[in-house]
Amino acid sequence: MIIVHHLNNSRSQRILWLLEELGIPYELKRYQRDPKTNLAPPELKAVNALGKSPVIEDGQQTLIESAAIIDYLIRRHGQGRLQPDPATAAYDQYVQWLHFAEGSAMLPLMLNLYVGRLGEAGAPLHPRINSEVANYLGYLDTALSQGDYLLGAEFSAADIQMSFIGEIARAQGKLGQYPHVAAWVDRFQKRPAYVAALKTGGPYDFAPH
Repeated sequence: MIIVHHLNNSRSQRILWLLEELGIPYELKRYQRDPKTNLAPPELKAVNALGKSPVIEDGQQTLIESAAIIDYLIRRHGQGRLQPDPATAAYDQYVQWLHFAEGSAMLPLMLNLYVGRLGEAGAPLHPRINSEVANYLGYLDTALSQGDYLLGAEFSAADIQMSFIGEIARAQGKLGQYPHVAAWVDRFQKRPAYVAALKTGGPYDFAPH
């Protein structure tokens, strides 16, 4: 049985969603953020020395990092579902999106969050941060103007991996100029497996309201 170590309001929500899409049974172990610091509890370090989520355990295997977990679950348990044929060019695009989420798009959104907490002290950094946020969201919006999902008409695990980007951007009020991204977020949040993962994972600040 796959065990998911799930931290509320975290990237591990994506892993619950993937497992629901694939129909793979799993056991959930919950962790709650500290209400004052918003940090993960120290108990999470027992399974991941970094104290971060997501983490999965599958027999003797323990994995961290969302993209690696997604790839593992699809290869080991999903019979290749929710990804293109590895022999095709679409697969290369799929892998690119898996890495784009955390390797490129997430950084300016996280900087926007943290620098925003500095008040006036962070003001000089906002023009550059906003420029980078616009750069990446514009790139994503252009890609989504070609179809309902990142690979066109076909939903894939790339959409699951990238979903946190769309949700964070919406929470920060950044999607007004990116209608294709906004429509994509609305679209994937209506998927039955997404809704099921919300029920399993508990309160999630980035869920539709």
